[in-house]
Amino acid sequence: FGNSKGSGRGEWDYYFEYTECDSTGSRWRVAIPHSQGSCSGLPEPVRGTDCTFSCEAGEFLEMSSQQCTSCAAGSYSLGSGVRFDQWDSIPAGFSSLATYMDSGGSGDESMTCNNSSWTPQGTHLESNRDDCTVSLVYAVHLMKQGSVSFDYQYLDSNVFFEFFIQNDQCQEMDQTGSEKWIKLTSNGEWGTHTVNLKSGTNILYWRTTGMLLGGKPVKPVLLKNIQIEGVAYTSECFPCRPGTFSKTPGSSSCDLCPRNTYSGKGASSCTPCSKTQYSQEGWSECKERPPCSEKDYFQIHTACDSDGKTQMLYRWVEPQVCVENVTGAVTLPPSGEKEDCPPCNPGFYMHNSSTCLPCPQGTYSDGTTECQRCPGGTEPSLGYEYKWWNILPRNMKTSCFNVGNSKCDEMNGWEVAGDHIRVGVGGSDNDYLILNLRVPGFKLPTSVDDASATEFGRITFIFETDCSADCELYFMISTNVVESWVGSKPRQAYTHTMTKNASVSYTWAFQRTNKASDVRQYVNDIAKIYSITVTNAMDGSASGCHACAMMSQQDGSSCVPCPAGHFINKDTNQCQECPPNTFLSGHHIYGKEACQPCGPGSKNNKEHSVCFNDCTFSHLDQNRTLTYDLSALSSVGSIMNGPSFTSKGTKYYHQFNISLCGAEGRKVAVCTDNVTDLSSKDLQNESADLNNFIKTFVCQSTIIPADGRGFRTSLSSQSISLADTFLGASVHKNLDGVTVSSDLFPESSWKVPDINFFFRSPQPTASCLNGRSTVVTLRCNPEKSARGELTVPSKCPAGTCNGCEFHFLWESSSACPLCTETDYHSIEGACKGGVQDTLYVWNEPKFCTKGVLLPNKTSAQCEVVSLWVKAGIGGGAFMAVLLVSLTCYFWKKNKSGHTWISV
Repeated sequence: FGNSKGSGRGEWDYYFEYTECDSTGSRWRVAIPHSQGSCSGLPEPVRGTDCTFSCEAGEFLEMSSQQCTSCAAGSYSLGSGVRFDQWDSIPAGFSSLATYMDSGGSGDESMTCNNSSWTPQGTHLESNRDDCTVSLVYAVHLMKQGSVSFDYQYLDSNVFFEFFIQNDQCQEMDQTGSEKWIKLTSNGEWGTHTVNLKSGTNILYWRTTGMLLGGKPVKPVLLKNIQIEGVAYTSECFPCRPGTFSKTPGSSSCDLCPRNTYSGKGASSCTPCSKTQYSQEGWSECKERPPCSEKDYFQIHTACDSDGKTQMLYRWVEPQVCVENVTGAVTLPPSGEKEDCPPCNPGFYMHNSSTCLPCPQGTYSDGTTECQRCPGGTEPSLGYEYKWWNILPRNMKTSCFNVGNSKCDEMNGWEVAGDHIRVGVGGSDNDYLILNLRVPGFKLPTSVDDASATEFGRITFIFETDCSADCELYFMISTNVVESWVGSKPRQAYTHTMTKNASVSYTWAFQRTNKASDVRQYVNDIAKIYSITVTNAMDGSASGCHACAMMSQQDGSSCVPCPAGHFINKDTNQCQECPPNTFLSGHHIYGKEACQPCGPGSKNNKEHSVCFNDCTFSHLDQNRTLTYDLSALSSVGSIMNGPSFTSKGTKYYHQFNISLCGAEGRKVAVCTDNVTDLSSKDLQNESADLNNFIKTFVCQSTIIPADGRGFRTSLSSQSISLADTFLGASVHKNLDGVTVSSDLFPESSWKVPDINFFFRSPQPTASCLNGRSTVVTLRCNPEKSARGELTVPSKCPAGTCNGCEFHFLWESSSACPLCTETDYHSIEGACKGGVQDTLYVWNEPKFCTKGVLLPNKTSAQCEVVSLWVKAGIGGGAFMAVLLVSLTCYFWKKNKSGHTWISV
């Protein structure tokens, strides 16, 4: 664990060390010569301190006296711990190991990971940005129980980040899922992870695996401040790293040098920079101040004054490091003319010509007029509608953060600018410029039924970005990134619907580039937000009123809630149930037109909140009605395609879960992200809380098998919804803008039309501006089981050819129509023994299932007559007819003869 130089035989000829501890926990201090083979004159061994002995923080064990001694100024110690906070290089004892465990048959992928490693970045370590598996490894021997803690940033769910511990037999220590799998952090925030360690050898692993499925590089994991407690003692203090100092003896840490000062290694104080130089906090050297340029100032809009005026001003970026009075330097532009303040935002009114206040409860304003009470039969439409930016609204805040420095900690990340809000200059090009909006919850209109609501509110914002580099704008809810946009984007709107009623924090974070640099290059790359609208915000103000249901038509009657599935009749302002086969969309229930018709092959649930297919279907085919029973397909169907491989050979699969019909329209297909929530033990027992999951009609997860990278369990991540809304079921190939291409699947050999179930996920994404759509095609195949088999198009093995339109074929005997009387025919048998049988057989080929049963064989009585008897009877009948005819002929002839004789 350390040593101490000694004197006596010759100054600095030897040093002290402890022997290994024996079974009683004792050890000896022995002298070790610096030169081999020279052992005479060394001090005799003496009994050492107890094996679990340790000094306090700020002290070290002086081996000559075996006494704890305070660290000198300019150094520090943790007593029984070690801390790694300087990352100009990877410290001794650490190693970065790129591993490759599943070549997938390609053979040479392992060679491509040789250049992948954890990279020191001065103040922190950065993981690899590719899809290799790279481990940071550190081995430590503890004489007593201790712990390890570290700070980290983990932003990208496309990276699997795990921390685990092995013993000296390379056996993994028992850890819970929360200890092994690291939780995601939000942009600009550091998380801290702490795990207890057992005495003995502990081999610590920080392991990352990236998944480059869309070709977009992953965001690296960042590590800093690794601290290990439980080391028995330290025999020397650690010098303060450059840019830090400790001015008093016995320090347990070093402080950063202030701005415009610097220090070298082991400093007890910081040295001021000269007047022509500057430094940032924690710098180890000073730099020459550059001439001022356009990148060193920014514009702001002043708050409204008492006269209702605002003005554009220019300010130097603080702290100002540039020099104004040198050749080539620019000066601050003059301030702009005073202008009228923009109006108040909708829902607010002007107070004292300079301050905007929210309208009182029960009133509304468009921002330019005084607040007014809502007329009878209406109530205020609560929410936020921010489109004028003179000051930052009270429920919004802005900040700036940088992973590697604290230059911009006191700066505003965003600045108001009249008709928009824009990012500030920050302190570095890789700052995170953060804007946050807090909503305490949502309150639906009085007349809307909370229990059946599918939408509690929505946020819509209009934005644009103008960049010359790899800038990125993130939109997040809490710590989860909902969507991001890379590079320049034209002015556009984005909407997100809230399906749960809870407090929520919306965050916008903008980063000009993810590459750190002391030189500003992209200060003019900006993001602008023109407006932010949130509906049904609990503490919002009203820009207008909407109709509500009334107890009666009398004036002064109060608003009342409508039962589920009811709309407000425009004539009576009374609640009225929606017609059959319609549903209420969102929370707008005024007028019968709010009840929208269900799609083909669907009907409404009891609450008229959704339309769904009840696992039955019928259609007219050649004057015949075909009826289907799809109940065997009501439980969730799954298909896993692949395997596929990343560029570095990681094997992965895509798993799709499909909830086709039934369940009263509830979304029962679930896809989970188990990386950050579950351990393998929890997965096997399926008993853990599934915190990261989506529930929808059709969803997709990326699965890395347990053998893919040596994980203890299969990993499921990148879960997305492909179908939030059921559009309808039809034998036609298009519905509501969603189309099935004829060449996706081979033609059916059975003469029964396919049934197409159409779904849509309207939420736009950066790659699918119109959202995603899914079609599940049901095909009759009597040779399949009732559950059948799911497949994807052969030319689109990922289920999609463009990432936005997904197609599945579900072949099943359940997709055949129910049998009717027209699907069989009768065959009459010979009359035997006075009995004749009639058999019933199915028409071939048989295309139906279930339905009517095949009738049983029937029998009827009949008489048996021989052939000779039949011939005799026939001949006798013929002779009888002949004799009658001759008799009649001669009788008529005789009668005519008698008449002539009389004459």
